[in-house]
Amino acid sequence: MSSVRTDLQQGIYKVINPFVRFLIKLGLTPNAVTTIGLILNICVAVIFIKGAEVGHRGDLSYVGWAGALILFAGLFDMLDGQVARLGNMSSRFGALYDSVLDRYSEMVLFLGICYYLVGHHYFLSSLFAFIALIGSMMVSYTRARAEGLGIECKDGLMQRPERVITIALSAMACGITSHYIGGDYKLFIPGIKYHVFETMSIFTLPLTFMAVLTNITAVGRLRGAKKTMELMEKQKQEEAQQLVIKRPAVVKTLLLALAVSSFTVTFARTEPQDTFPVPPREFGHLFYLQRTPNANTIMYDLNVKDGALVKDDPVHAYWIRYTEKKQKEELSFIQRKFAYGIKSKDLGNNKYELHFVSYKKMPIYLEYAPAEKTYHAFATVNNRYMRLSRIFIMINGGSFWSPNIEFVEIRGFDSATGKEVVERLKI
Repeated sequence: MSSVRTDLQQGIYKVINPFVRFLIKLGLTPNAVTTIGLILNICVAVIFIKGAEVGHRGDLSYVGWAGALILFAGLFDMLDGQVARLGNMSSRFGALYDSVLDRYSEMVLFLGICYYLVGHHYFLSSLFAFIALIGSMMVSYTRARAEGLGIECKDGLMQRPERVITIALSAMACGITSHYIGGDYKLFIPGIKYHVFETMSIFTLPLTFMAVLTNITAVGRLRGAKKTMELMEKQKQEEAQQLVIKRPAVVKTLLLALAVSSFTVTFARTEPQDTFPVPPREFGHLFYLQRTPNANTIMYDLNVKDGALVKDDPVHAYWIRYTEKKQKEELSFIQRKFAYGIKSKDLGNNKYELHFVSYKKMPIYLEYAPAEKTYHAFATVNNRYMRLSRIFIMINGGSFWSPNIEFVEIRGFDSATGKEVVERLKI
């Protein structure tokens, strides 16, 4: 399901990117695009309300037109993030504004749906629509609250894109079908008192499934977050126990030092990157990347098959999920294509030019070291040519597509002196 979703998003982004660049040239900001999306969803609610007040029960054209507008409004939900990313206009407030207006858009949409269903006496279906609204809000809230605690929480079905597409396509299909078979069509089975299907079911049945799946997703995310928290708590307890064991020796050392001479102890401020785990590095490892808000680490190793480097794709990037069971896990399609993946170019003579798919301004060079019979990754950082060891990204808010990056810290070894160095960049 995740692969289908990411492939679909990839295809949509390729189609809409020219339009995104056109919007940027017009001077539209991400917040303006988000506002347009909300206005369109308000128009959707107006169509549903008008259909309840003016239309009759068998006239499902309002449902069909509302579905088409839902799909169009959903496009703007994707556009705002792309405008921010391609237009370099991301901001922390923009991410907050987008999240808040998305919730308003969804609640206004379901207001219109429930009004229509109640107005035409689909009472049971209106109940499921309201339950779907509850589930939709909880899917988003559970993720936001978990990520606020430093825990990734993106699993499960019926995320916002799936919800928008499900409602839009089912509403459009309902409206189109009613044009051919009529809005009052009902299917009866001999021996059963009530009809088992009607034209409106094309719209209400997906809403019923959504009511179930959204709440399953919310509960699943809650359970996953709980499991991750328990693992993190266990790790903290183990570290605390180790500290208690070491404390007597530390106290003795301090007392001895005080007896020898008086001195002042100045405690250095602990940087966030200093609290992150150091992953195991095996032969063929190049460097690793870590970023807030959690300790999950992206490893970059040589991509070797049958004892030889894969020239078309020389670097293998993958996760070590420290917030879970410290297991290795491949990058998702979107992570590989838009965030943490590596593009490469063979320069000849066992040298490759690399760059992150999300940042092309800092080329990385993969060079062969004959004495060690392996490759190393080098980059010029603040006019210093260095062999990379770790990249740390300090993120403070934003979103997956447009994170607010405070700084990038790059640790490695000076190619001229061999000494370990640390450099910081502002991006």
